[in-house]
Amino acid sequence: MLAGLIFATEDADDRRGTLAATLPFGGLTLIEFQARLVVAAGASQLIVVVARLTPELLGAISRIGRRGVSVDVVRNAVEAKQKIHPLARVLVVADGLVTTGDVVALLAGDGEDAILTMSDRDAVPGFERVGVDAAWAGLARLDPKRIAEVAAMPRDYDFQSTLLRVAAQAQAVQIAMPPGAAGGAHGIERDSRTLADRGNVILAALVSKPVAWADRFLLAPLARLVLPALMARGMPTWALGATGCVIGLGGLAAIWFAWPGTGVALTIVAALAFTIGQALAWLRDEEGLSRAQRTAIPGFAALAALELGHASMQTGTATGWTLSITLIAAAALVERAAHDRTRRAWWATSVAYLVAMLIPVGAGYPLIGLSLAAMYAGVTLFAAIEAFREKP
Repeated sequence: MLAGLIFATEDADDRRGTLAATLPFGGLTLIEFQARLVVAAGASQLIVVVARLTPELLGAISRIGRRGVSVDVVRNAVEAKQKIHPLARVLVVADGLVTTGDVVALLAGDGEDAILTMSDRDAVPGFERVGVDAAWAGLARLDPKRIAEVAAMPRDYDFQSTLLRVAAQAQAVQIAMPPGAAGGAHGIERDSRTLADRGNVILAALVSKPVAWADRFLLAPLARLVLPALMARGMPTWALGATGCVIGLGGLAAIWFAWPGTGVALTIVAALAFTIGQALAWLRDEEGLSRAQRTAIPGFAALAALELGHASMQTGTATGWTLSITLIAAAALVERAAHDRTRRAWWATSVAYLVAMLIPVGAGYPLIGLSLAAMYAGVTLFAAIEAFREKP
């Protein structure tokens, strides 16, 4: 069992009377984002350590509780000790920490006490020193008895700092954070303006995460260009999804009215809008919108392929239909067979099929474009099956 211990005691640097944990972050509050990361790592219980309860914090805690995890609010180590199951592993999150799910996953598993560290020269302000050349990177995995040890100390001791010292004295393993693990998004932030900048970096890291070449090197760079402006304007997630739908429908209309190259290009642009919207929806804890936009990308790509195949019927042959249906079937099987752990950068995705078709379709050869995409899907399917099979 994994329990999360999140500290929310410090005030924001630039907003008097406001807790840093309740500063806005990507359409929600910082503590909601932290809770999302901890729950995604497998935590079934959250303990929030507070110095005082504000209306903003109460609202954030209420929204966190809707995720189906138990949320308890405590003021000190004694109360925390009473709430945490003695057999649980405790994932500690520092006050004001901003990071990514990949970093949290480093400490989310079972194991002995561990502290995430980084080199003192690489540490940003807010990280506490835990060694000659090591600073605490804001995350730790501890046994509940460490909290019991802090509970036995005077109550005027700072809970977070004392817990860190107790863990260090107990010879907790120091896990060095891999360079670039958070894409520059890891840090302690209590300033609202700097926190907004961190949000942009987090989103950039999210859209850069895909392994496939088309998503990583075509969509991700374009998404990083427009994300800061969208975040600054508070663009709602549904608006991006609606924009993607309008562009995608425009692409389908262009193919229908004999502008196939334009139609495929517009479908790629629609995929870009859905990619950005999916990242925003994940950050804002809008699972339904995130799932819908993730599904819309292959959906519009499949419709575009079907329309290209339908165009060949004007020549009195069903070759186009055959190629488009073969492409869709192979692509669906690729998605079933491919796994994040086995996927390779060259494997095809919905956007990769569109890119493969773009030039021949734009030149007036839709059947060649469909043939290239179908062969690409077939080769990827073969590789995915081979990767999926058990090796002797």
